[in-house]
Amino acid sequence: MRIGELAATVGVTTRAIRHYHHLGLLAEPERLGNGYRAYGLRHAVELARIRRLTELGLGLGEVRDVLADDAGRELAEVLAELDDDLARQEAALRERRARLRELLAQAELGRLPAEGPVSPELAALFGEAGEVADSSPMAAKDREMLTLIDTTAPPEIRGQLIAALRPTVADPAAMDAVRDVYARLDALDDAAPDDPRVAGAARALVACLPRSPTGWRAPFRRGSPGRGPNPHPSPTNLARGRTPARRTEGDRPCSSCCRRPKGRPPPGRAPR
Repeated sequence: MRIGELAATVGVTTRAIRHYHHLGLLAEPERLGNGYRAYGLRHAVELARIRRLTELGLGLGEVRDVLADDAGRELAEVLAELDDDLARQEAALRERRARLRELLAQAELGRLPAEGPVSPELAALFGEAGEVADSSPMAAKDREMLTLIDTTAPPEIRGQLIAALRPTVADPAAMDAVRDVYARLDALDDAAPDDPRVAGAARALVACLPRSPTGWRAPFRRGSPGRGPNPHPSPTNLARGRTPARRTEGDRPCSSCCRRPKGRPPPGRAPR
């Protein structure tokens, strides 16, 4: 057989046959006096085996290993690895399809965020928050930042961030305060640093920061020796992986919400 006849018999292209020759997968046949390759039954059998192995998903390097092992031990090992890899791909596809079904359901209900697709937890948070970002440029920037964190942060950090924000979103009075803060910040778009409204907006923003879950402690404030830990972590710190530690006895609380009992000395200082 000539190369075209062999290709038609096995169901591959002549280009693939030449490539297999180049890689050493298929032995070169003898050439006739006119220079044409003369293929026999053995070449057709080997080429058919190469085709079956590649259709199973084996790479050409793996095919070479299988063909080099006449006893078939390598084939069993490679097929087992291929089966494991296909199982992982199958699980990943099932997970992706489940996520797509959730997004389709949100789209049918008109709840698919403009920043989407996002995680179901963040999508639910956006839904509870309502249309805060529709009329506020600053709120829209915050939603974009939350979407970025939702994509890049580890799952445990995302969970902590959602848990810190959910109480605010669920409280109508807190959401009114959030809208007021966004209105203040939007009004400062072109304001100078010494604008008298800046201080009031800053105080309102601090008052809206989510408090930490019970029993957590936020990172230490920088540049404030002796002031102790801040029990109110910001979403930015959570996104950066600065997870609060559990409060222990003797930690100095903040002055605004949990004063130290009278008479107890600060940590590291002996009582007088």
